[in-house]
Amino acid sequence: MAIIDLVRWAPQGSETIYAWRFPETNLSTYTQLIVQESQEALLFSKGQLVGKFGPGKHTLSTENLPILRSLFGIPFGGKNPFTAEVWFVNKIQTFSIQWQIDSMSIHDAGYNTHIPLTARGQYGLNIIDSERFIIKLVGTKQSFSEHDFTQQFEGEFTTKVKSIIMQYMLQNNLSFKQISAFLSQMSDYLKESMAPFCENLGLNLAKFYVSTVEIDDSTLEGQRVKEAIAKQAEMSITGHTWQQEQMFGTTNNAIEGFTNAIGGANGTGGILGGILAINMMNGMGNGGGMGAGMTQGMMQPHYNQPSFSGNNNMQGGQQGGQPMQQGVQPTKMVHCSNCAHRYPNSMRFCPKCGDPYNPCPKCGTDNDEGARRCIGCGMQLSTAAVLCPNCNSQLQPGVSFCGNCGTRIGSTDVCARCGNTLAPSVKFCPICGNKR
Repeated sequence: MAIIDLVRWAPQGSETIYAWRFPETNLSTYTQLIVQESQEALLFSKGQLVGKFGPGKHTLSTENLPILRSLFGIPFGGKNPFTAEVWFVNKIQTFSIQWQIDSMSIHDAGYNTHIPLTARGQYGLNIIDSERFIIKLVGTKQSFSEHDFTQQFEGEFTTKVKSIIMQYMLQNNLSFKQISAFLSQMSDYLKESMAPFCENLGLNLAKFYVSTVEIDDSTLEGQRVKEAIAKQAEMSITGHTWQQEQMFGTTNNAIEGFTNAIGGANGTGGILGGILAINMMNGMGNGGGMGAGMTQGMMQPHYNQPSFSGNNNMQGGQQGGQPMQQGVQPTKMVHCSNCAHRYPNSMRFCPKCGDPYNPCPKCGTDNDEGARRCIGCGMQLSTAAVLCPNCNSQLQPGVSFCGNCGTRIGSTDVCARCGNTLAPSVKFCPICGNKR
């Protein structure tokens, strides 16, 4: 076999190759070794590391490699052949290695439930210990590429990254909706935690980035969680509640079933059903006509329920839809805004869940503490709300007349007897009892 006089490596292609073995092993003490910038060459003979060479041109002589004399008994001078493997190691830094976590389930602090998440990003490596890298990773392969590294350590790498991400979120009590603001800190935390793993292989973890953390919608559970979060965001923007959505959904289903029943009973039912459906919707809007009568029980606010005042024929009761006598405050049934349990409005707290009764000042419906509008009558809930003393409509601050009925506001804001300032909604002075 011919003796090789020149040994060098010029990488070809776009794939990142970390280590490459020269295909021939027949060398001599006159063989020239050329090592490029960002490369390092290692000679192995009989299972031992013979020498390391940095960038430049080198002659494999016994002066550079004294160990050859002990291995082969090579004397000084002459063109003495010997057998050795030459490994070239690429020490350039790479920053585009992609990583991805398929799925991890974590208890979210914000939503108080388990959410399946997926994460992805990239990192960069460079070799700092060529001997350790060749011995621990490469072995007897002809070459070792970026693909070989990701395939060989995919399982261990994924497990470590997944565990560190979950640990970081739990330690910092982070919710999924907050995680995008902490990607930089999480990246630094992961880099610090993964660095010892890479150093043990002769590698330096130059960079580590977390690009995105998202809900894993590849599973049915993830799809449901994603839909629920989107629905919560929609209700937060529009200002409606889950109870209102269920109420309108039930009404629409009832109207559809009603028109379908009419259509099945009569050949002209399609047209008649459409007309009746329109009348029902108009009745819901203006509170009158045939539609109002048919949908009264369905769309009636939940505070307007039968009272606990005893016999309906007694004073203060209600009979035949007629209003109760003036001055009697009936006990009405309301539904808890938290658990929908029905209880009388004389209670300050829901007897089932303990949620405080937060009544609308106009209709008495129980609302969430942070609600912007009443779910029963649509009135804006504000401590500064003022009602017209005549028609009970909400007034804008500073107006002199009611925009609904024209009643003058402000002309009777002072008691004629004692001079006490009166709220627009009161009918008697709370100091002296004089009628307004």
